[in-house]
Amino acid sequence: MHATSSSIDRSSPVDSSDRSLQWRVVDIVIAAVLGVATGLVFWFWNSIGYLWFQTADAVTPGFGGIAVGIWLIGGVLGGLIIRKPGAALLVELIGAIVSALIGNIWGPTTIYSGIVQGLGAELIFAAFFYRRFGIVVAALAGIGAGVAAWIFEFFTGNIEKSVAFNALYLGSVVVSGALLAGVLGWFLVRALAATGALSRFAVGREARREV
Repeated sequence: MHATSSSIDRSSPVDSSDRSLQWRVVDIVIAAVLGVATGLVFWFWNSIGYLWFQTADAVTPGFGGIAVGIWLIGGVLGGLIIRKPGAALLVELIGAIVSALIGNIWGPTTIYSGIVQGLGAELIFAAFFYRRFGIVVAALAGIGAGVAAWIFEFFTGNIEKSVAFNALYLGSVVVSGALLAGVLGWFLVRALAATGALSRFAVGREARREV
């Protein structure tokens, strides 16, 4: 894993289209498609993931955060594929809007969560100047989204709960964000790039060079 991560992290743009941080029409289209797709994933996870959340939380209060990662994956996917400022935020936000429109138990607050979680992932990609997209950065983006989600939930309800609950919830959200959003998201992008579907993007060109 370390060798694969290093090869991707060392990879740098090789042409002007890769270096540019300006959005293209294709970037906007893919962001919309990714957002809708992740919104459908969120909607599916609203049932299974929330059941896992409740079960884990019942066993050990605060451990429900281990199920949160899938709800954070939109920002990671957007950042890894589009690689432009705002991509992580936009994809996570669109996904949250789709999930809210289809219907879930959280209603409009889903959209607020999407903004916060997208910003959490966005800050990590920005910290690396939108130049590094390996598995480590993906995991960090998942963690960033998770920490942002924890902060949002802390100030909108969990502040009334115990220190032990919030500490365990933070730890489990961090692990879930790193694995279910970051690492899983990175492998999903790699698999999609291998099919040639992302040939208009740097990640697709990287996949071709590795063949």
